[in-house]
Amino acid sequence: MISTNQLKNGNHIEVDGVIFKVVEFQHVKPGKGGAFVRTKLRRASDGNVIDKTFRAGEKFRAVRTEARKMTFLYADGTEAHFMDSESFEQIAVPEDAIAEELRWTKPNDPVDVLFIDGEPSTLQLPASVELEVTQTEPGVRGDTASGGGNKPATLETGAVVHVPLFVNIGDRVKVQTETGDYMSRA
Repeated sequence: MISTNQLKNGNHIEVDGVIFKVVEFQHVKPGKGGAFVRTKLRRASDGNVIDKTFRAGEKFRAVRTEARKMTFLYADGTEAHFMDSESFEQIAVPEDAIAEELRWTKPNDPVDVLFIDGEPSTLQLPASVELEVTQTEPGVRGDTASGGGNKPATLETGAVVHVPLFVNIGDRVKVQTETGDYMSRA
């Protein structure tokens, strides 16, 4: 069991039979009444974020998590297929459950698959990835009044991000995986 006093960002807990990841939490001790913990939780099954408040000292079942090194093989439209790098065992994860993470993952990329209570759940992505631009409009000098500006660019994984006007097809760009923001040329 895990108490509200032991919560940390990234912990997985079970609340009312549903597994959540703690996104953020805040201990609140009002002048009058009992202390409580305000949390933001992400549901592991579909990624929805909810706000929930617990009394201080409330206990939850701690969820066993394990990250395994795997290779992303391919996605066939319904499932994403991975191969364990050590045992060469293959697993399939429903594609809609990890669609956001797959935007930044190419076939044959090494990935960390997070297993919750022995079941594959999601991918743990690095903070940023380097991908090649496969399609974008040429940037024309003088397109903007201030000299800056952005244009949409399609990356090799199919993800679309906004990049500065000087980025061309074939350039490699560094993208932040959490927000999808352009960081720099690679």
